[in-house]
Amino acid sequence: MKHIAKHVVRSYECDSYGHVNNAVYLNYLEYARMEHLHAIGFDYKGIIAAGYYLYVTHVDIYYKASAFLDDELFIEVFPVKTKHVSGTIHQIVRKADGTVCAEADVTWACVNHEGKPCRIPQEFMVEGLLPESN
Repeated sequence: MKHIAKHVVRSYECDSYGHVNNAVYLNYLEYARMEHLHAIGFDYKGIIAAGYYLYVTHVDIYYKASAFLDDELFIEVFPVKTKHVSGTIHQIVRKADGTVCAEADVTWACVNHEGKPCRIPQEFMVEGLLPESN
C-alpha cells in the first residue's frame, strides 16, 4: 500500500544556505513511515509492549533538489521488499509542483527484546507491510 504524508517546511529545518538541511530529510522519512504504519493499521505500540522492535538498519538516500521555508512537501511511502525478519520501504519526497527533493530506500528489521533479529509475530503482520504485486 502506498501512503503519502504531507509536511510544510519549518524555519528551524533550514540551514545557513536557506534550504532544508540534508539531515532533516531523515526526520521527514521517519515521520512518513510512522504515518504509513498508522494508515495500514499496524499496532506499533502493541509490538513494543510484546517485546519486539522495528529498527532501521540501513538508509540509502539521494538528494535531488532543495526544499525551502514554507514549501509544501509530500512524502510517499511504499514497501518494495519484505522478507522473514526485514523489509525495504521506498520513499520519495516531492514538492507540491512534483519536483523530487529526495528518494530513499530504508531497510528495517524486527528484533526481539534481546536485540536479536526475529520474524514479526504473525499477529502484527498486516497486508500494508507487503509490497503491492504488479
